[in-house]
Amino acid sequence: MLKEQIEATFFEGLKRKEVGDSANKPPLRMFIYMQMLSYVAPILFSIALKTTKRWETAENERKDAANVKLHSELQHLRYQLQPHFFFNSLNNIYSLVDISPEQAKSTIHSLSKLMRYLLYETNIEEVPLSKEIDFMKKYLELMKLRISDKTQVISQFPSEVTSIKIAPLLFISLIENAFKHGVSANKDSDIKINLSTEGRTVQFKIENANFPKQTDDKSGSGIGLQNLKKRLDLLYPNKYMFKTEIVEGRFLVHLQIET
Repeated sequence: MLKEQIEATFFEGLKRKEVGDSANKPPLRMFIYMQMLSYVAPILFSIALKTTKRWETAENERKDAANVKLHSELQHLRYQLQPHFFFNSLNNIYSLVDISPEQAKSTIHSLSKLMRYLLYETNIEEVPLSKEIDFMKKYLELMKLRISDKTQVISQFPSEVTSIKIAPLLFISLIENAFKHGVSANKDSDIKINLSTEGRTVQFKIENANFPKQTDDKSGSGIGLQNLKKRLDLLYPNKYMFKTEIVEGRFLVHLQIET
Protein backbone atom coordinates (compact mmCIF):
# COMPACT_ATOMS: atom_id res chain seq x y z
CA MET A 1 0.00 0.00 0.00
CA LEU A 2 2.78 2.44 0.86
CA LYS A 3 4.58 1.54 -2.32
CA GLU A 4 1.53 2.35 -4.42
CA GLN A 5 1.11 5.74 -2.71
CA ILE A 6 4.77 6.66 -3.34
CA GLU A 7 4.53 5.71 -7.04
CA ALA A 8 1.30 7.73 -7.43
CA THR A 9 2.91 10.77 -5.80
CA PHE A 10 5.98 10.49 -8.04
CA PHE A 11 4.03 10.25 -11.28
CA GLU A 12 1.74 13.09 -10.21
CA GLY A 13 4.76 15.34 -9.62
CA LEU A 14 6.28 14.35 -12.93
CA LYS A 15 3.04 15.13 -14.71
CA ARG A 16 2.85 18.54 -13.06
CA LYS A 17 6.47 19.33 -14.14
CA GLU A 18 5.72 18.49 -17.78
CA VAL A 19 2.63 20.66 -17.74
CA GLY A 20 4.65 23.54 -16.23
CA ASP A 21 7.47 23.20 -18.78
CA SER A 22 5.01 23.27 -21.69
CA ALA A 23 3.35 26.37 -20.25
CA ASN A 24 6.69 28.24 -20.07
CA LYS A 25 7.58 27.54 -23.70
CA PRO A 26 6.38 30.09 -26.34
CA PRO A 27 3.57 28.92 -28.64
CA LEU A 28 4.73 27.44 -31.93
CA ARG A 29 2.75 29.99 -33.98
CA MET A 30 4.50 32.94 -32.31
CA PHE A 31 7.85 31.30 -32.94
CA ILE A 32 7.03 30.99 -36.66
CA TYR A 33 5.93 34.66 -36.80
CA MET A 34 9.18 35.79 -35.21
CA GLN A 35 11.20 33.79 -37.70
CA MET A 36 9.24 35.18 -40.66
CA LEU A 37 9.63 38.75 -39.36
CA SER A 38 13.40 38.32 -39.07
CA TYR A 39 13.50 37.47 -42.78
CA VAL A 40 10.84 39.93 -44.07
CA ALA A 41 11.94 43.06 -42.17
CA PRO A 42 15.26 43.50 -44.04
CA ILE A 43 13.49 42.95 -47.35
CA LEU A 44 10.87 45.59 -46.55
CA PHE A 45 13.56 48.02 -45.39
CA SER A 46 15.51 47.46 -48.62
CA ILE A 47 12.38 48.07 -50.73
CA ALA A 48 11.58 51.28 -48.79
CA LEU A 49 15.15 52.52 -49.21
CA LYS A 50 15.16 51.88 -52.96
CA THR A 51 11.73 53.52 -53.34
CA THR A 52 12.94 56.61 -51.47
CA LYS A 53 16.05 56.86 -53.64
CA ARG A 54 13.96 56.52 -56.81
CA TRP A 55 11.59 59.25 -55.58
CA GLU A 56 14.52 61.57 -54.79
CA THR A 57 16.02 60.92 -58.23
CA ALA A 58 12.68 61.58 -59.94
CA GLU A 59 12.19 64.78 -57.90
CA ASN A 60 15.69 66.03 -58.77
CA GLU A 61 15.08 65.30 -62.45
CA ARG A 62 11.76 67.16 -62.26
CA LYS A 63 13.45 70.18 -60.68
CA ASP A 64 16.22 70.11 -63.29
CA ALA A 65 13.64 69.99 -66.08
CA ALA A 66 11.72 72.88 -64.48
CA ASN A 67 14.92 74.95 -64.22
CA VAL A 68 15.75 74.26 -67.88
CA LYS A 69 12.22 75.26 -68.89
CA LEU A 70 12.42 78.43 -66.78
CA HIS A 71 15.79 79.37 -68.31
CA SER A 72 14.45 78.76 -71.84
CA GLU A 73 11.35 80.88 -71.21
CA LEU A 74 13.41 83.73 -69.79
CA GLN A 75 15.80 83.60 -72.73
CA HIS A 76 12.85 83.68 -75.12
CA LEU A 77 11.34 86.69 -73.34
CA ARG A 78 14.71 88.45 -73.36
CA TYR A 79 15.14 87.86 -77.08
CA GLN A 80 11.65 89.27 -77.59
CA LEU A 81 12.46 92.40 -75.61
CA GLN A 82 15.69 93.36 -77.36
CA PRO A 83 14.31 93.59 -80.93
CA HIS A 84 11.28 95.41 -79.53
CA PHE A 85 13.55 97.94 -77.82
CA PHE A 86 15.73 98.41 -80.92
CA PHE A 87 12.66 98.80 -83.13
CA ASN A 88 11.29 101.63 -80.98
CA SER A 89 14.69 103.33 -80.74
CA LEU A 90 15.27 103.19 -84.51
CA ASN A 91 11.82 104.65 -85.06
CA ASN A 92 12.82 107.57 -82.83
CA ILE A 93 16.06 108.08 -84.77
CA TYR A 94 14.24 107.88 -88.11
CA SER A 95 11.93 110.71 -87.01
CA LEU A 96 15.00 112.89 -86.32
CA VAL A 97 16.88 112.32 -89.59
CA ASP A 98 15.04 115.00 -91.60
CA ILE A 99 14.29 117.33 -88.70
CA SER A 100 17.71 117.39 -87.04
CA PRO A 101 20.50 115.34 -88.67
CA GLU A 102 22.97 116.29 -85.94
CA GLN A 103 20.62 115.07 -83.25
CA ALA A 104 20.12 111.87 -85.23
CA LYS A 105 23.88 111.29 -85.25
CA SER A 106 24.10 111.90 -81.52
CA THR A 107 21.19 109.55 -80.95
CA ILE A 108 22.86 106.77 -82.94
CA HIS A 109 25.96 107.15 -80.80
CA SER A 110 23.88 106.93 -77.61
CA LEU A 111 22.01 103.94 -78.97
CA SER A 112 25.28 102.11 -79.63
CA LYS A 113 26.14 102.41 -75.92
CA LEU A 114 22.75 101.01 -74.98
CA MET A 115 23.15 98.17 -77.46
CA ARG A 116 26.49 97.25 -75.94
CA TYR A 117 24.85 96.87 -72.55
CA LEU A 118 21.92 94.90 -73.96
CA LEU A 119 24.05 92.51 -75.98
CA TYR A 120 27.00 91.90 -73.70
CA GLU A 121 26.01 92.62 -70.10
CA THR A 122 22.45 91.34 -69.68
CA ASN A 123 22.94 87.67 -70.58
CA ILE A 124 23.13 86.74 -66.92
CA GLU A 125 20.47 86.13 -64.29
CA GLU A 126 21.15 89.26 -62.26
CA VAL A 127 23.02 92.53 -62.72
CA PRO A 128 23.89 95.26 -60.21
CA LEU A 129 20.98 97.65 -59.81
CA SER A 130 23.47 100.50 -60.35
CA LYS A 131 24.06 99.30 -63.94
CA GLU A 132 20.33 99.18 -64.61
CA ILE A 133 20.03 102.72 -63.29
CA ASP A 134 22.85 103.88 -65.57
CA PHE A 135 21.11 102.17 -68.50
CA MET A 136 17.83 103.93 -67.73
CA LYS A 137 19.54 107.31 -67.46
CA LYS A 138 21.14 106.86 -70.89
CA TYR A 139 17.81 105.80 -72.34
CA LEU A 140 16.11 108.90 -70.92
CA GLU A 141 18.81 111.08 -72.50
CA LEU A 142 18.10 109.34 -75.79
CA MET A 143 14.35 109.92 -75.51
CA LYS A 144 14.70 113.56 -74.52
CA LEU A 145 16.30 114.26 -77.91
CA ARG A 146 13.04 113.50 -79.71
CA ILE A 147 10.46 115.22 -77.48
CA SER A 148 9.50 118.86 -77.62
CA ASP A 149 9.64 121.50 -74.93
CA LYS A 150 6.01 120.71 -74.14
CA THR A 151 7.06 117.52 -72.35
CA GLN A 152 8.92 117.59 -69.08
CA VAL A 153 10.77 114.49 -67.84
CA ILE A 154 11.56 114.32 -64.12
CA SER A 155 13.54 111.36 -62.85
CA GLN A 156 14.86 110.46 -59.42
CA PHE A 157 17.25 107.57 -58.69
CA PRO A 158 19.25 106.58 -55.58
CA SER A 159 22.34 108.73 -55.23
CA GLU A 160 24.29 106.10 -53.31
CA VAL A 161 25.63 102.97 -54.96
CA THR A 162 23.56 100.01 -53.81
CA SER A 163 24.68 96.38 -53.52
CA ILE A 164 21.32 95.09 -54.70
CA LYS A 165 21.29 92.84 -57.75
CA ILE A 166 18.25 92.43 -59.93
CA ALA A 167 17.12 90.72 -63.13
CA PRO A 168 18.10 92.92 -66.08
CA LEU A 169 15.74 95.02 -68.20
CA LEU A 170 12.69 94.94 -65.92
CA PHE A 171 11.99 98.69 -65.90
CA ILE A 172 12.68 99.71 -69.48
CA SER A 173 9.26 98.55 -70.75
CA LEU A 174 7.54 100.81 -68.23
CA ILE A 175 9.62 103.79 -69.34
CA GLU A 176 8.93 103.02 -72.99
CA ASN A 177 5.23 102.80 -72.25
CA ALA A 178 5.29 106.19 -70.51
CA PHE A 179 6.84 107.87 -73.57
CA LYS A 180 4.45 106.05 -75.89
CA HIS A 181 1.23 107.04 -74.07
CA GLY A 182 2.31 110.06 -72.01
CA VAL A 183 3.59 112.44 -74.68
CA SER A 184 1.48 114.70 -76.88
CA ALA A 185 2.65 116.70 -79.89
CA ASN A 186 0.48 119.69 -79.09
CA LYS A 187 -0.32 119.47 -75.37
CA ASP A 188 1.77 120.02 -72.28
CA SER A 189 2.71 116.77 -70.57
CA ASP A 190 5.09 115.38 -68.03
CA ILE A 191 6.65 112.04 -67.09
CA LYS A 192 7.75 111.43 -63.51
CA ILE A 193 10.02 108.48 -62.72
CA ASN A 194 11.10 107.47 -59.25
CA LEU A 195 13.23 104.49 -58.18
CA SER A 196 14.07 103.92 -54.53
CA THR A 197 15.36 101.12 -52.33
CA GLU A 198 14.76 100.11 -48.73
CA GLY A 199 16.72 97.14 -47.48
CA ARG A 200 16.38 94.49 -50.20
CA THR A 201 13.17 96.02 -51.60
CA VAL A 202 13.12 97.99 -54.85
CA GLN A 203 10.29 100.45 -55.51
CA PHE A 204 9.74 101.76 -59.04
CA LYS A 205 7.02 104.30 -59.82
CA ILE A 206 6.03 106.16 -62.96
CA GLU A 207 3.38 108.80 -63.37
CA ASN A 208 2.50 110.35 -66.72
CA ALA A 209 -0.28 112.05 -68.61
CA ASN A 210 -2.55 109.61 -70.36
CA PHE A 211 -3.01 110.10 -74.10
CA PRO A 212 -4.54 106.84 -75.34
CA LYS A 213 -3.53 105.73 -78.81
CA GLN A 214 -6.14 105.78 -81.51
CA THR A 215 -7.60 102.41 -82.50
CA ASP A 216 -5.96 102.67 -85.93
CA ASP A 217 -2.53 103.40 -84.43
CA LYS A 218 -0.39 100.29 -84.92
CA SER A 219 2.85 101.67 -83.55
CA GLY A 220 4.41 99.25 -81.13
CA SER A 221 3.17 95.74 -80.51
CA GLY A 222 2.20 95.95 -76.86
CA ILE A 223 4.69 93.21 -76.10
CA GLY A 224 6.60 95.21 -73.50
CA LEU A 225 4.17 95.07 -70.56
CA GLN A 226 3.10 91.50 -71.38
CA ASN A 227 6.75 90.50 -71.42
CA LEU A 228 7.36 92.22 -68.07
CA LYS A 229 4.44 90.45 -66.35
CA LYS A 230 5.62 87.03 -67.58
CA ARG A 231 9.19 87.67 -66.47
CA LEU A 232 8.06 88.81 -63.03
CA ASP A 233 5.96 85.66 -62.63
CA LEU A 234 8.95 83.50 -63.52
CA LEU A 235 11.68 85.40 -61.67
CA TYR A 236 9.93 86.68 -58.55
CA PRO A 237 6.92 84.45 -57.77
CA ASN A 238 5.12 85.79 -54.70
CA LYS A 239 7.89 88.38 -54.26
CA TYR A 240 6.60 91.27 -56.33
CA MET A 241 3.67 93.65 -56.60
CA PHE A 242 2.77 95.23 -59.94
CA LYS A 243 -0.08 97.73 -60.22
CA THR A 244 -1.29 100.07 -62.95
CA GLU A 245 -4.21 102.47 -62.75
CA ILE A 246 -5.62 105.64 -64.27
CA VAL A 247 -6.41 108.38 -61.76
CA GLU A 248 -7.86 111.71 -62.91
CA GLY A 249 -6.49 111.29 -66.41
CA ARG A 250 -3.02 110.24 -65.30
CA PHE A 251 -1.49 106.80 -65.73
CA LEU A 252 0.19 105.47 -62.58
CA VAL A 253 2.51 102.47 -62.34
CA HIS A 254 3.89 100.93 -59.15
CA LEU A 255 6.29 97.99 -59.21
CA GLN A 256 7.73 96.58 -55.99
CA ILE A 257 10.25 93.72 -55.95
CA GLU A 258 11.70 91.81 -53.02
CA THR A 259 15.22 90.84 -54.17
